Amino acid sequence: MSIDKKVRIAHLSDLHLTGKNDLRQIERLDRLLAEIVQKGYDHLVMTGDLIDTASPDDWLVVRDALARNGLFELGRTTVLPGNHDLINLEEELRFYHALNPDDSGRRRRVADRLARFCTVFRPLIADPGDPVAGFPLVKVLHFGGIGIALVACCSVLPWSGSDNPLGARGYVSESTLKALGGREVSEALAGSFVIGLCHHAYRVYGTDALIDQAFDWTMEFKNRDEYLRAIKALGASLVMHGHFHRFQKYHADGVAFVNGGSFRYVPDRYGELVVDGEGRWAHRFLSLGQE
Repeated sequence: MSIDKKVRIAHLSDLHLTGKNDLRQIERLDRLLAEIVQKGYDHLVMTGDLIDTASPDDWLVVRDALARNGLFELGRTTVLPGNHDLINLEEELRFYHALNPDDSGRRRRVADRLARFCTVFRPLIADPGDPVAGFPLVKVLHFGGIGIALVACCSVLPWSGSDNPLGARGYVSESTLKALGGREVSEALAGSFVIGLCHHAYRVYGTDALIDQAFDWTMEFKNRDEYLRAIKALGASLVMHGHFHRFQKYHADGVAFVNGGSFRYVPDRYGELVVDGEGRWAHRFLSLGQE
């Protein structure tokens, strides 16, 4: 391996595409994906809210854009779902769902959409011979002598009138956290640079202003500290996420968090992560056409 070998990863989040008739945004997405390909990025990460209204047919728009640009391959792109991918608020607020005290239907609807998400994006989630494609996803990629391990979790919490009325709060399930603590995972990650991936933000505003605190509650990653402990135990020093539409970097308990902003609102901006063979990394946000 050349001593100056580096791995370059592009990061997009929160596309919020609204279907095949969202022509302007599809054109912008093609333009940005074409630049990612032209610049020779080794991998692309998309951290959720690919679509806006949880209509599974709209995922095909994203899938087709990736395919057009040669990015619909396991080693080229990693995707994970956000709340807009899995929760249809209009559906949940219908009185016969909203007034039903039994949460099993809400959980089932999220689980069903997650299964469909994994079907649409299966080539990006599992090898063809793997019997199951799902989350948590552990993807270990090798670029020359550099191993990059992506640990992706679904952090979507089902809708609840009392606990998640906007459908935007996050939660990583106990079963997911337990799975991440398994010996098979730690063995698979050995020797790799580990990156955590989720949709929800560890930090939103975090101020004393009441209006900010109210907004924080609606967006809150409920068990963020449990997630942080689990990802730290795997040796991750970096987590990439979306959800809160800001392009920002911050730290929590020694782990760096990178928020990928929102392609929907700033379609000419994306993140670039560069990792070298010694495990050193650097991150910056770029605008379309910027070197």
